[in-house]
Amino acid sequence: MSYLERQFLIAMPGMEDPNFFRGVTLLCQHNEEGALGITINRPSEFTLQDLLSQVGLKCVDPSLAELPVFDGGPVHRERGFVLHGPDRHYESSMSVGPDIVITTSRDVLEDIAAGTGPERFLVALGYAGWGAGQLEDEMRDNAWLHVMADLELVFDLPVAKRWEGAVARLGIEVGRLQPAGGHA
Repeated sequence: MSYLERQFLIAMPGMEDPNFFRGVTLLCQHNEEGALGITINRPSEFTLQDLLSQVGLKCVDPSLAELPVFDGGPVHRERGFVLHGPDRHYESSMSVGPDIVITTSRDVLEDIAAGTGPERFLVALGYAGWGAGQLEDEMRDNAWLHVMADLELVFDLPVAKRWEGAVARLGIEVGRLQPAGGHA
């Protein structure tokens, strides 16, 4: 396992890329070929019902229908990803850690629409991707902080508080965080 797997990447305050400004990205895979993550604090303009309608499904629970679909990152925004707890596994589920699973197959959406899906979930379109060595270079340039991922931040903390919540997990007060890191 890579030292960055199961980590949240936390954008430094000086991050200028609008795709990641104050972003929190769950790193789902990291190896010598690159990295893949899902940004968990950028609701898109779409609701779950919008997405389900696009794939021919109807949501039976009106409260679920109004949940936001997240902008998971700037790569392949037409691809769907569902982060959820380990209570269910599907055709294309992959464990991100002992308590978070990522699924890309339609069967998870069918269960969510029917009201029989995972207890907690986050649906995203697109992902954040880095080529071989690219993320490591960005880490050396102090573009990101990182901290171990946890269920509470992904599923329970209000979206508007996720960046500050991730920073707080490092023991840092947000007001003391400088726009960019330095080198000693």
